[in-house]
Amino acid sequence: MADAPVTLSEHLAGQHSPLSREHAAAVATVVAAIGRMAGVIEQELAHAALRGRLGYVGGTNVTGDRVKKLDVWGHDTMLDALRATGVCAAVISEEAPEPIEIRDAGGPRTVIACCDPVDGSSNLDVNGTVGTIFSLRPSHGAVPAAPAALGAGTDQIAAGYVMYGPATALVYTVGEGIHGFTLERESGEFLLTHPSIRIPRRGKVYGINEGNLHSWHPAQRAFVEYLKTPDKATGRPYSLRYSGAMVADVHRTLLDGGLFMYPADYSDPAKPKAKLRLLYEVAPMAFIVEQAGGRASTGQGRVMSVRAAEYHQRAPVILGSPDDVALAEEFHGRFAS
Repeated sequence: MADAPVTLSEHLAGQHSPLSREHAAAVATVVAAIGRMAGVIEQELAHAALRGRLGYVGGTNVTGDRVKKLDVWGHDTMLDALRATGVCAAVISEEAPEPIEIRDAGGPRTVIACCDPVDGSSNLDVNGTVGTIFSLRPSHGAVPAAPAALGAGTDQIAAGYVMYGPATALVYTVGEGIHGFTLERESGEFLLTHPSIRIPRRGKVYGINEGNLHSWHPAQRAFVEYLKTPDKATGRPYSLRYSGAMVADVHRTLLDGGLFMYPADYSDPAKPKAKLRLLYEVAPMAFIVEQAGGRASTGQGRVMSVRAAEYHQRAPVILGSPDDVALAEEFHGRFAS
């Protein structure tokens, strides 16, 4: 008789890494709440066109992106779920200009949630893949709590994402590897389907928005040109795969190997401008990829060492298979010397 599949809640109960041990109860509570919320979001996405939730509400968010109806709904749904846990002291969300303090939660073992409730929302109107990204950091009992989230990626005690595709997948880490779950729609439970994911040392695919090629640093252009140049001895050319949703592109990279890249805009070399946000996009994905045996770099150094000084700070990122990321850093190093 086959063993019963492990549920997300059961798996969380057995996770006690050195990073998260002190906050194990809070982490398990929050990740489980995000899992339950993901089932609600999955249903809403499936019916968004029928319920009039597609399209824009008007205006832009704090990072300059046009706000969609489902961005607002996703933010409100996430906030309600996190508030109800009683152990989340503050929320830093892409859709809120300032951190949201949750006064009902208190104590030294509460956490701060940094999140992008609906990643890749530009895909919604064309029925494309979107996701949710989250990162948990200790509050240390501070009041207000949110400033405790500012710091390096190594301060994270848990991170994960949900991908809403043909199946709804949830992947998370507490610092002891990463584990993937699939939503069983009949029961509403996330079941363990991808234990201890390990990224291949090298891949054959890269993901990047080549429409921005004109704005890249010369090192980035040279590296992508290298990946596209045929050479059997080194397994080139690589294939381009890019969805416009970070969750989908990173998930593919974790399972198949290769690279996901979002470099800074060097249109003005004196003032390079990154696109992705550090606290709730770049740092959590870097944590996840490192826990799978991969690497995450800015091009000049480890992403996890970058310290956040602002809540919506941006950072460039190259992440994926360790050998591929090392080669990308080598290209950047040549141009720096």
